[in-house]
Amino acid sequence: MVVLGTLLQAQEKYFSDPLKIPLLLSGSFAELRSNHFHSGIDIKTQGVTGLPVYAVADGYVSRIAVSPGGFGNALYINHPNGTTTVYGHLDRFDPEIQKYVIDQQYKKQSFRIDLQLPAYLFPVKKGQEIAKSGNTGSSGGPHLHFEVRDTKTEEPLNPLQYGFSVVDNIAPKVFSLLVVPLDDTAQVNFTRESKSYPVVFYDGKYHLKNNPVIPVYGKVGFAIQANDYFDGTYNKCGINNLRLSIDGETQFTYQLNRFAFSESRYINSHFDYREYKRTKRRYVKTWIDPGNNLSIYNYNQSKGYYEASAGMHDVNVFLTDTYGNQSELVFEVERKSVDLPPKVQEGIPMFYNRDNSFEGAECSVEIPRGALYQNIDFTYSTRPTTEAFYSDFQLVGDETVPLHTFARLWIKTRNLPAGLHSKVVMVNVDNDKGLPVSVGGRFENDGVVAQIRSLGMYAVMVDTLAPEIIPLSIENNALTESKRIRFRIKDDLSGIKSIEGLLDGKWALFVFDAKTGRITHTFDKERFEFGKRHTFKLSLTDYRDNQSVYEATFWK
Repeated sequence: MVVLGTLLQAQEKYFSDPLKIPLLLSGSFAELRSNHFHSGIDIKTQGVTGLPVYAVADGYVSRIAVSPGGFGNALYINHPNGTTTVYGHLDRFDPEIQKYVIDQQYKKQSFRIDLQLPAYLFPVKKGQEIAKSGNTGSSGGPHLHFEVRDTKTEEPLNPLQYGFSVVDNIAPKVFSLLVVPLDDTAQVNFTRESKSYPVVFYDGKYHLKNNPVIPVYGKVGFAIQANDYFDGTYNKCGINNLRLSIDGETQFTYQLNRFAFSESRYINSHFDYREYKRTKRRYVKTWIDPGNNLSIYNYNQSKGYYEASAGMHDVNVFLTDTYGNQSELVFEVERKSVDLPPKVQEGIPMFYNRDNSFEGAECSVEIPRGALYQNIDFTYSTRPTTEAFYSDFQLVGDETVPLHTFARLWIKTRNLPAGLHSKVVMVNVDNDKGLPVSVGGRFENDGVVAQIRSLGMYAVMVDTLAPEIIPLSIENNALTESKRIRFRIKDDLSGIKSIEGLLDGKWALFVFDAKTGRITHTFDKERFEFGKRHTFKLSLTDYRDNQSVYEATFWK
């Protein structure tokens, strides 16, 4: 803690806070998210948009990105100390920057832009207002997403190391332990299945409820369900540091103070993906799968695979946050086993360090080297579908097995008219809700081929329906709002590829909020002539080139 405290004091002189309100967090650095680690901290903005956002140090705006998803409106500032700070989900930029962005959007005729800027264009001073906070992009509510990155490598760094005014006196909380057999002969509680154990807190530590001694045999792994918390908020945040000790000897540690974006998807091996798919609970592993190349693991004895010797053994798991608050889980294991029938191999062996393939009459799969985190038994079967589909359901592998990279999937079509070849879409069918989700694809060799990022249930559909346009501020060729035109747009399957709005025959900027499916054009005095009747045309095209057109006239 002495080194960390010194670092915090030194960095506090360099950075100031990005908001002038108490910094209450709804998300922490490297928090476990869907398919990625969270790359910054989420700062609450008191439930509102429009709070001033300030540059945390001298520097210059090096990048501006605008997107209907992701960070929405985002600013990047490079600083002389070799860091870049990122400000995401902004409502709008400083007026001078905002004007520049709009000019570039009109020049490129695109709402979505990503601009790399020279140092001289927008220099900033520490404490200078650069934007207003917002709720743009894929934000789930008003907040400021804030990051510190290494400028040279672009790797995200833990902002809580840099002296911002975040108060944290709360240690991580442990909810459950998961013990997992890691080879074919391993046993947990006399079975080959994983077993979870609830925990309780007393005497300053977490213990297994009723204090059972866990019988284990062969190679097993321990995984922890836990969250961190900050003062003044109930939001669940991620664990910064974990250490596993057995019989007083450290077996495994990790620390999440930086990572590379190229590593982020290894999160699906960092926690127990199978258990998450089954129970929606994320258990952080204390072992490393052979195909997991995440660089955060400081020390591991036999990659965290534990094989108990005879007798009982003490296990301690220490969880520590950035500010040094620590929790401890203690329990015991004992080497015990029973005779079980030999494990029956199901499916085809596939290997994490080789190219793998399967070919059947209705389906073929290519899973490249590095896509799997460990060896698996690949299974395949089919199910009948309804008239809405042009193939049987293809159950491709086990959906509880994660993929790190894309795999190639081909599905043979059934009763597909030649005129619909250009309209085919491969879909992943969610087992929980049964809803088809497009993964794209194209017609090839009497079937559809696509790149998939997860195993599970797939089939072929066609998309012949154009996107839907629902006017919100034009009715009977008259405006119902004075300063803007709004529409709700949606597509049933392949997704919206392009949006083009024309006012009096000229391209008009429409701001697209993907999470609400709304597009908005605000009348621009520099580009719009008032006091006349105007023509308007809106065209939407989906990824199968189905197009909708809405036309109207109005007086403004």
